[in-house]
Amino acid sequence: MKSNFIKYIFFVFVIAIMGFAIYKLNKDEGGNVEIPVVEDEEEDMIKEITLGIAEYDTINPILSGNKYVQEISKLIFDPLFELDSEYKIKKCLVSDWAKTSPETYLLRLKENIKWSDGQLFTADDVIFTIDLLKKIPSIYAYNVQYVIRADKVDSNTIQITLDHEIPFFEYNLIFPIMSQKYYNGEDFSTTPRNSLPVGTGKYKIIQNNNEGIILSKNENYDREQLTLEKITIGKYSNLGELYNAFKLGKVDLITTNNINIQDYIGTMGYNIKEIAGREYDFIAINTQNSILSFKEVRKAILYGINRENIIGALYNNKYKLMNYPLDFGSWLKGEQANISYDINNARQILEQNGWEFKYNRWQKTENYSTKTINTLRLVVQASNQARVNTAEMIKNNLEELGIKITIIKATDSQYQNYLQNKNYDMIITGVTESASPNLETYFGANNLSNYSNEELNVIMQDIKNITKEDLLKEKYDRIRQIYNDEVPYIGLYNSYYAIASSWNLKGNVSANWYNIFIDINNWYKN
Repeated sequence: MKSNFIKYIFFVFVIAIMGFAIYKLNKDEGGNVEIPVVEDEEEDMIKEITLGIAEYDTINPILSGNKYVQEISKLIFDPLFELDSEYKIKKCLVSDWAKTSPETYLLRLKENIKWSDGQLFTADDVIFTIDLLKKIPSIYAYNVQYVIRADKVDSNTIQITLDHEIPFFEYNLIFPIMSQKYYNGEDFSTTPRNSLPVGTGKYKIIQNNNEGIILSKNENYDREQLTLEKITIGKYSNLGELYNAFKLGKVDLITTNNINIQDYIGTMGYNIKEIAGREYDFIAINTQNSILSFKEVRKAILYGINRENIIGALYNNKYKLMNYPLDFGSWLKGEQANISYDINNARQILEQNGWEFKYNRWQKTENYSTKTINTLRLVVQASNQARVNTAEMIKNNLEELGIKITIIKATDSQYQNYLQNKNYDMIITGVTESASPNLETYFGANNLSNYSNEELNVIMQDIKNITKEDLLKEKYDRIRQIYNDEVPYIGLYNSYYAIASSWNLKGNVSANWYNIFIDINNWYKN
């Protein structure tokens, strides 16, 4: 007992000495005593973010034409397949699939997937969605335009039949799937149910009114762990209001293809990630032309165009130089060639292949016949002023090289005739890039450059049925090598796409134009 009493007295004495020392230190330094507190990192996390939609129409992604709705819909509705940060196809609602013939695909769906209202996801929902896309106007109608029929094999298996073979058709199956039971007996386009549609995605809609939309975790989604508990989506009448809300800190993340976005949101107080957009402009070269059939002439033209200067002058350096159709970020793009403006190299390429600059033009004698690079015609759509300006700069560049250019500014109908008949030397054109690695537009039959290569033709047939990633990568690497050497096209630039996020939004924003929420699982604020 005495021993315990002595220990108690000693403990009180030690506490008193420590308290006096802290008081003395505080008094001497004239400050407040700060007691370090160990905080749980989990408690520091703010598990909600705010997004925004400008010019809202409907949250139903099949009916909406709003890009912000389409972006946010990826959080609510799942597709059959999805794409990762390198545009590689991944199974989402599909557990397995096979191409059973050139025109037929068999899809096995994941089992025990539930809609946010608790109903079971089945093959009926997929067929319902495909039928909708065949009947009503939708931005996803293109994805199923070649589908003849979608048949139910059993509750978790469907067969899709196409009217002709489409390489990499699985890349078309990235549209959101809608619930057949939820819309049963309703007019899909007009039903009030479109304000709170159900999905199988990570989050569900719990509120949708004039003020905005609120999402919470979908308790029926158990495939991944999610940090964010709540996502609030404000509705803004126009882009200016949305940009201002971001600038004031009311919105945590915005996306834009406006190259002058800093004029609206300033230059400080946020993080910005620039990625390649979908609009790709390029020059198609008629390789059947008697002069342009020489690949060294095509290469010289490539090196003779100052594309960097065009991007700087016309697009404020926001557009990205793009050499090849898959350079938007595809995992199958292959090894990029180091190509930049070099007029001396352009001249050297011609000279090394027997061309000489005489009488103010390039000429080459071969088999007792002299070829001369006379004036080449460059066709451009007159109504597209940006491309007209590009053509003017290209003309100036190539005339410095000694190649004369005549610009043909075609009306819209004339331009389409040029493209259809391919009666041009060169033409400036462009496409809205698909995530699919299908290159038939550039190398298939009746391509824009009248280009043919025997080895490439064989590879293009082979890749239609290859599913092994390493072998597919090998084939695409070889396609890129041929492209770099042959130069049937000259890539110009692709559009700008930026994601601006508030400084206190944490987590990896690993985004592309298909999905800005690829890594949202670990996002939070502090």
